Amino acid sequence: MTIIGFNFNKITVVRNDGVTGKINIKNNVTVKDVKDQSLDLGSTDQKALKFVFEFTTSYDPNLGSIGLTGDVVYLDTAKEAKGILDEWKKTKKVKKEVMANILNTVLTKCNIEALILSQKVNLPPPVPLPRVTSEPVKESE
Repeated sequence: MTIIGFNFNKITVVRNDGVTGKINIKNNVTVKDVKDQSLDLGSTDQKALKFVFEFTTSYDPNLGSIGLTGDVVYLDTAKEAKGILDEWKKTKKVKKEVMANILNTVLTKCNIEALILSQKVNLPPPVPLPRVTSEPVKESE
């Protein structure tokens, strides 16, 4: 239904020296766990879940890495939350609509944080940035 919280729990950045040549950058995000999250919201019949995630950026060959772990707090009805949690416990999967919402939030926040961190330790940006080119302008006839 709605994402009500986002937290980073661990941030690691490593930059190694002496690497030359072409650098390959790989980003990956995984949901590691889904847990009950207790919230006191009065008398409403809603339930929160905590989605634990891990986001990694690796720079090959061995230039460095960025690792971000944290959690997303997701609020839904008690019935829906129980169904999501039960499905996770059985199959380690979640409905596509819910997972898309969670992953889009994680990717947005983590890509921004990884971009900032890469700049601080002088690594290439983990996401392509817009570039201005200096090609001559063709005049229309």
